[in-house]
Amino acid sequence: MLRIINQQADVTAELQRICERTNDEQVLHKEATVREVLQAVKRQGDKAVLHYTAEFDNQILNAEELRVTDSEFDEAYKNISKDLLEGIRLACSKIEKFHRQRVPKNWVSFEDDEVVLGKRYTPVDTAGLYVPGGRASYPSTVLMNAIPAKVAGVPRRVMVTPPGAEKRISPAVLVAAREAGIDEIYRVGGAQAIGALAYGTQTIPKVNVITGPGNIYVTLAKKLVYGTVGIDSLAGPSEILIIADQTANPVHVAADLLAQAEHDPMAAAILITTDAGLAKNVQVALERQLVDHPRRLNTEKAIAHYGLVVVVESLEVAAQFSNEFAPEHLELEVSDPWKLLPSIRHAGAIFLGHSTPEAVGDYLAGPNHTLPTSGAARYASALGVETFLKHSSIIHYSPTALDKVAGAIDVLATSEGLPSHADSVRRRVQKDE
Repeated sequence: MLRIINQQADVTAELQRICERTNDEQVLHKEATVREVLQAVKRQGDKAVLHYTAEFDNQILNAEELRVTDSEFDEAYKNISKDLLEGIRLACSKIEKFHRQRVPKNWVSFEDDEVVLGKRYTPVDTAGLYVPGGRASYPSTVLMNAIPAKVAGVPRRVMVTPPGAEKRISPAVLVAAREAGIDEIYRVGGAQAIGALAYGTQTIPKVNVITGPGNIYVTLAKKLVYGTVGIDSLAGPSEILIIADQTANPVHVAADLLAQAEHDPMAAAILITTDAGLAKNVQVALERQLVDHPRRLNTEKAIAHYGLVVVVESLEVAAQFSNEFAPEHLELEVSDPWKLLPSIRHAGAIFLGHSTPEAVGDYLAGPNHTLPTSGAARYASALGVETFLKHSSIIHYSPTALDKVAGAIDVLATSEGLPSHADSVRRRVQKDE
């Protein structure tokens, strides 16, 4: 049953509990396992990858079977419907169009024609894209990771995904990868896949950046290899927070809450509303929609442990609670969402109005659906083109410009006890040398 509360002290405590739901002793125990896997992959390469794929995914592979073949790509196109192919291509075009607008421009500025300052952006050489798999198929995750890397201009883009039954990769995933420009895919998942991308093996290349969501083992592995490689974020279980007033449709709100809860037993689904009647109607609608739900077991667990309805006196208070939680997905199901928007400071993605369910962002609106979770939206952003780029500062001083600042540099370097810093400038500006 979806719980309803309206006491402010209880709200703060509950939101904090839900936000911190991945910080427990079980996670620490899993981290020890992940460390062991990563070290084995670092030392043994393919041998360890194949061992853990057999142990965790129950798939016996040899090294030659790790990489997906061209014939598997060709077969995948034969095994999906025309409608699905058209949907993938529509999503590709919309996602690429959005991300092309996000490519930062190189720039330089001139000061008195004697100093040139600027910034130059260049892509990483190799990106590793993790796509969850095994029991489920996520072509949308392929697109959300592969397209920004493509737009950024990353020369080599490598994808890993767990093998399903009989070593197969979902045809929809393979088609989405090919449509997004990915030809190099390895059938490996879990912490061993992250280790292979971070350290490289005899078959799988070492990459510069790893992106993409996964289970707790994947997330912990990304955390532990950060520094050896870059990562996008430490994505936890999915979450949604909906702010709604009396104009919201309870059936729609319930459906949106379930759309997140069905992801995972640890997914969070929260409604904050100014209308007590709506709160009760959503509770009833949600129970009705759970009847015969194909993913009822996981969905009910998520609702029971991390589902919540909060009744507040105003939308301003609702926004304050939302900012405390900093949700991955935030829906503003209110009469004037644009008026409320300035009050929102922390959210991974914001969906405005009654006709904008979070699902449009999951699939084809354009903005990325790989978003910060567990409160990380206070300081982090969605995956994007910038994830695959790094920037270099550009600095040029003429002899005259250097002469003008030499004294200041001398004083600053001397104050820090770095005489050679000062000397490197002094020797250039002294006329007798």
